[in-house]
Amino acid sequence: MELLSPEEIADSFKTTLRDGFIDAKIHRCEVAVRKNIFSTIWIYVKGEAFREAVEHLCKLQEHPHLAVISSCDLGEHIELIYHFTIYYGRHLEELSLGLRVNLPKSDLKIPTITDIIPGALFTERETQEMMGVEVVGIPDKRRLFLPEDFPEGVYPWRTDEKGPPDDMLRVLPGREPK
Repeated sequence: MELLSPEEIADSFKTTLRDGFIDAKIHRCEVAVRKNIFSTIWIYVKGEAFREAVEHLCKLQEHPHLAVISSCDLGEHIELIYHFTIYYGRHLEELSLGLRVNLPKSDLKIPTITDIIPGALFTERETQEMMGVEVVGIPDKRRLFLPEDFPEGVYPWRTDEKGPPDDMLRVLPGREPK
């Protein structure tokens, strides 16, 4: 497998995604005693180009390592960041790649990538439950973190969230207000 530089990787996304590509940023920092250079590539894509971006990543490396999907409530949008490592396991050659996509709260849908990266299922389910993003085509929609009786439409990680109704809350023994 040919190792590409961070700049070559960013350029390959721009060429492949065309109008679906928004931006790329490369961050380098020195790490450890020997001050090795570690690179992080941030790729910003439009929602409709997201799946093509993941497919492209899998052409750069057959099995990229997906660590987690993180998310941030930006008011009118939810930003999803898919944290990948490419060249995984290659000492001093690994690169961190964050694939970023903003979804408007009026249309919180993203296609599943479990058919491409089966290990994405756990973190896709978490994103559905905690942020209210519908992962279209996800093979297992069951709840993973929230109990089955937790109210529909309540998403704990959103800043516009008011939380569950008061009748679902209880004070634990020994924690009563004084």
